[in-house]
Amino acid sequence: MIRIVTIGAAVLLATPVLAHPKLVVANPAANATVAAPARIQLRFNEKLMPRLSGATLAMTGMGGVSHAPMPVPSTTLTTADTLVITTEKPLIAGTYRVEWHVVSADTHRVTGDYAFTVH
Repeated sequence: MIRIVTIGAAVLLATPVLAHPKLVVANPAANATVAAPARIQLRFNEKLMPRLSGATLAMTGMGGVSHAPMPVPSTTLTTADTLVITTEKPLIAGTYRVEWHVVSADTHRVTGDYAFTVH
């Protein structure tokens, strides 16, 4: 019986563990106050599937007053483990929310969001 448990444990340890992609670096960072960024970069710990990954950017406040999210025209490019959001025009002073969704080799969709401020 002990031999079977040992063999079973060895098989479980040898099986690859499928982890979900995690955001490891965001630029600008969550809750940061920055000058108008040229682009927004989100780097993950795993290679992403470009057709199933993306992000949106919305302005959520201006002049210290919150308002309903207003989509900011932008494009998102997925390169290996990074989402790069490029806006059509420079961001004006205000608060912004980035919402992202990614899929890696494990095929599980992971979502997240964060805010930053442009001064």
